[in-house]
Amino acid sequence: MDAVIEVKIMTTEYKNKKTLVPNKYDMPVQEPVQRIKNFQEVALGYDEETAAAEAARCLQCKQAPCCRGCPVEVDIPAFIKLAARKDFAGAIKKIKEKNALPAVCGRVCPQENQCEKFCTLGKKHNPVAIGRIERFCADRELHNGAVPQEVAAATGKKVAVVGSGPAGLTCAADLAKLGHKATVFEALHVAGGVLMYGIPEFRLPKAVVQEEVENLKKLGIDIRVNAVVGKLATVDELMEKDGFDAVFIGTGAGLPYFMKIPGENACGVYSANEFLTRTNLMKAYLFPGYDTPIRVGRKVAVLGGGNVAMDSARTALRLGAEESWIVYRRSRVELPARHEEIEHAEEEGVKFRFLTSPTRILYNDDYWVTGMECLRYELGEADDSGRRRPVPIKGSEFVIDVDTVVVAIGQGPNPLVPRTTNGLECSKKGNIIADPETGATSKPGVFAGGDVVSGAATVILAMGAGRKAANSIHAYLSGQTTTNS
Repeated sequence: MDAVIEVKIMTTEYKNKKTLVPNKYDMPVQEPVQRIKNFQEVALGYDEETAAAEAARCLQCKQAPCCRGCPVEVDIPAFIKLAARKDFAGAIKKIKEKNALPAVCGRVCPQENQCEKFCTLGKKHNPVAIGRIERFCADRELHNGAVPQEVAAATGKKVAVVGSGPAGLTCAADLAKLGHKATVFEALHVAGGVLMYGIPEFRLPKAVVQEEVENLKKLGIDIRVNAVVGKLATVDELMEKDGFDAVFIGTGAGLPYFMKIPGENACGVYSANEFLTRTNLMKAYLFPGYDTPIRVGRKVAVLGGGNVAMDSARTALRLGAEESWIVYRRSRVELPARHEEIEHAEEEGVKFRFLTSPTRILYNDDYWVTGMECLRYELGEADDSGRRRPVPIKGSEFVIDVDTVVVAIGQGPNPLVPRTTNGLECSKKGNIIADPETGATSKPGVFAGGDVVSGAATVILAMGAGRKAANSIHAYLSGQTTTNS
């Protein structure tokens, strides 16, 4: 069925079910043979006709179950309806009522496990491609120039936002729209947090992130880079000396985890944080045009099965590796990465070793990696995560021939701010303890959200935490609550 007929469905209030299109419109992508040679974006985005046609697939359900899956509470049916009418300006305005970073979310949100998971159409057919439509609307606005958002009258209240990742940027944007002066402190030289250092260019172009940041500045947000809170100033000093009325901590999860196996300190072993930061933020893929080198051998093993592992394995191929392996101790069924990222990795030539985990890393006299000894596993009963527990098979040791290892098994909270903030309660793992509904911490006037609270999670969940905290900070500053607890 062509786009013209599908758009006509919208004009009849989506009730002509015989003309419904069962499948999503395909996302155009770079061919694998081309994209493994560059860092340009893989997914190319819908055009106007395709975006409108995909939007016209929406049933406009009265209950709108898709909204239940959105951590930032976007009115999904409303913006989809506008997009189906080709009112893309109206659609992006509706999205931005709740979402401060739509061009980012349209690219990296796991919609299949959130809004699209609850789509009524998805019960019998493909769900509506909500994220792809959102991306088109956002990209169109970035191309044409963003329309300034309304900001409430100034309240005279000042809020320090520590960290410019998705949680911090969302919190700052919502506070600014409520009339408060938000100042964002970023330790690195550019704003964006994990959006800049963690997610590769081929999934999330850095120019897109920076355009989104520039649009947020138009709300009156002050972003200070190279500002390491905990060193130049503590949270207490921000409040007592600099006069901030409240503080939001959104410093993320930048502390890499390692396996603690022999040989892990050998040359050629990277944490995924370092590997991706060097490549993305410091643009090692453009060396020597940029001053950051990165050494990638012929055969690379990436330990882990999440999105960060997929990003690392795909990055290794683009940096010149002949072979790039995902080494994961469970089976394919348990892989936590997005299906789309797994498929793209396979298309690009990434190989998988399932039910495998390393026991030690081998190295030569110069301390460079020469291989990795591994143990085979089988799946036992389900553990607390609901996934079947990997059980080692005795005597199944074998050696993989690799010369580079990237450890992508997760990361913990950045410890600097918690360590330097008096009265801030943290868990044994170092995560800040905060109310999940308000972001309130044990310290009056201090709120927190995102990965520093939850542990490493998704961009959109961090944004949801930033929104909740902003609403709570507004109530706190407005005297609607006597404390932040």
